[in-house]
Amino acid sequence: MDSTANLPLLKDYQSYLRVEKGLRPLTCEAYLGDLRTFAEYLETGHGVLMQATQQDVAGFLEHLLHHGIDSRSAARKLSCLRGFYKWLLLDRRIGHDPTVNIESPKAWRVLPKSLAEPEIAEMLERAAMAANHPQARATALRDRAILELLYAGGLRVSEVTSLNTSDLTLDAGRVQVRGKGDKERIVPLGRAALEALETYLTQGRPHLARISSARKGQPSRGESSRMFLSLRGMPLTRQWVWHLVKLADSTASPHTLRHSCATHMVEHGADLRSVQLLLGHADISTTQVYTHLALGRLKAVHRQHHPRATMRAANVVEFPAGPRPTEVAGEPESQPSSLPPDSGPESA
Repeated sequence: MDSTANLPLLKDYQSYLRVEKGLRPLTCEAYLGDLRTFAEYLETGHGVLMQATQQDVAGFLEHLLHHGIDSRSAARKLSCLRGFYKWLLLDRRIGHDPTVNIESPKAWRVLPKSLAEPEIAEMLERAAMAANHPQARATALRDRAILELLYAGGLRVSEVTSLNTSDLTLDAGRVQVRGKGDKERIVPLGRAALEALETYLTQGRPHLARISSARKGQPSRGESSRMFLSLRGMPLTRQWVWHLVKLADSTASPHTLRHSCATHMVEHGADLRSVQLLLGHADISTTQVYTHLALGRLKAVHRQHHPRATMRAANVVEFPAGPRPTEVAGEPESQPSSLPPDSGPESA
């Protein structure tokens, strides 16, 4: 079979992902990369994507695992293939989906890494000291605003770099974020983040914007409205924000700050639904991973609300001399009547 038949098909699928699904260019490229890997595997047997069978998909997964690809990566590639062949099926280009009845490789769920609250506080304090210096540069104000925003709102790095000045509403204390699939959400911000952003917008960004205007040729409309600018007046890249966070803490990353935001909220009693809305997760099962990181909070709730979690002195009943109530397996037959009404399971 002619392997060049895959090229126009991949180009059509790229247009579908970008236009109809609204995925970002980097996400589209990741999907296409997985499809190219599968296409190269098929080409070794002179096959093409349109005529792949279940045996081809199963053999591809076995090939990946045999060459040391971990199960999580293999499961991601299978998910990509399922989306691709579902599109072909709905577009009536094929009559059967070869990924049907193919089990996804089992993978351990990796718990996201987060920093402790003192570590976050130390990082932000160092950024604030640099920004509050009498001779602070515009970049110091910008860096502090970015760090505060990453932690306060739990934003993805791509969401930070794509922010425009019109997305921030200081009076209402919120920012409008465009996440995956161009889905928009409103993220509330705390006082510290709002103060850092306001200082940057009034004292730091105008200086960086003047540098942009002084460059040869005027910046495009998208560049001039970007919230965070580089020293040359250009919109910041994702790689630069990663570099900024690494300078602030060598063990951290932008996604670490996002995980820290969610973890600390759950530890302080936030419900998962609220955290899901804040982070922009499409499925709450993605947010549920943070319950495993807040075991201290779960233990405290268990001790506070479970009737048998602890033996409190106030709940101990002194029996008069004489026969004691009948005991079964070392426990009283009935609950003492002097227990306070809020200590039972109903109050939990």
